[in-house]
Amino acid sequence: MQRNILAAAASGLTGFVRAQGGRPEVVLSRVGIADEVLGRPDVALDLTAYVAMMEEAARETRNDNFGLWFGQQFRPEALGLIGGIALASPRLGAAVDNLARLFPLHQQATGTRLVREDGLLRLEYRIRDGGILARRQDAELTMGMFANVFRACLGRGWAPEEVQFEHARPEAWREHEAAFGAPAHFGQRTNALVFRDRQLDRPMPAGDAAALARLTAELRRITGGAAAPRFIDQVRDEIRARLPEGCPYAEAVAETLGLARWTLQRRLGDYGVSFSDLVDRVRRDLAGLYLRQPHLPVGDIAFLLGYSEISAFSRACRQWHGVSPARMRQVLLGGEG
Repeated sequence: MQRNILAAAASGLTGFVRAQGGRPEVVLSRVGIADEVLGRPDVALDLTAYVAMMEEAARETRNDNFGLWFGQQFRPEALGLIGGIALASPRLGAAVDNLARLFPLHQQATGTRLVREDGLLRLEYRIRDGGILARRQDAELTMGMFANVFRACLGRGWAPEEVQFEHARPEAWREHEAAFGAPAHFGQRTNALVFRDRQLDRPMPAGDAAALARLTAELRRITGGAAAPRFIDQVRDEIRARLPEGCPYAEAVAETLGLARWTLQRRLGDYGVSFSDLVDRVRRDLAGLYLRQPHLPVGDIAFLLGYSEISAFSRACRQWHGVSPARMRQVLLGGEG
């Protein structure tokens, strides 16, 4: 089943790609998205194509931090209905809560939540479709979009306590700390802005109860609901989220999905795969993604994949591809086969 995102999430993309020295027509052609639909608040794009578009934009502009900077300049008013809902909320706390509750309508197959942990609040975001593998650019631009809701109320100088990302640390990661004005952590279970609860009672400058009700109703009408990914892709995503903490246990994944372990195994059996097989596949796919990033040491990749030792990762890589991780990296980066 197709999962969608409203096209307003790509407002200004072509101009930003061009300003970064890229060719937006090439980016759009590669992912099969038409220029005329970008930015429209009432048009849905395929989520997989949208995420791929951001990855292609980074490649085309040769700006590895494309999503980071695209998100930093993205104002809430350009985000369509969900941006309007945040701005029309009465207070900042309500705006953040509305983002957490309603963002999965704007972008389906997505998990967002606002939680309190260790005296701090976390606005979390993660695509729940484990079949969407390369999604770093989307995560970084979305965190920027969320931060700009705070800044619309508290001013451009607002900064979180820290920002967290599920993906591996990029080469130019210091730019992330400069962009958010806060420490950045990578290889986390989810993407999150971590902040204190002070000033959440500050009125939103454009708060409007009537507009809030109208925009919320329109968002629900247009999207029809928060479509979920396939079951196997939900399991893939839960496995991926837990890998930096070690090899995931079926019991923990099943509990998160509200299932008994035997039910999890039975439903995976309908896809012809066991839980351990799926863990191995997720590790293999992520290894290919990480090995294409030459700045990442093999030891760091082993950790991100849940291996306690590099030797275990090396054995797995030889089982998958018949070569060591270093040799596989050469192949993936265009070295001799």
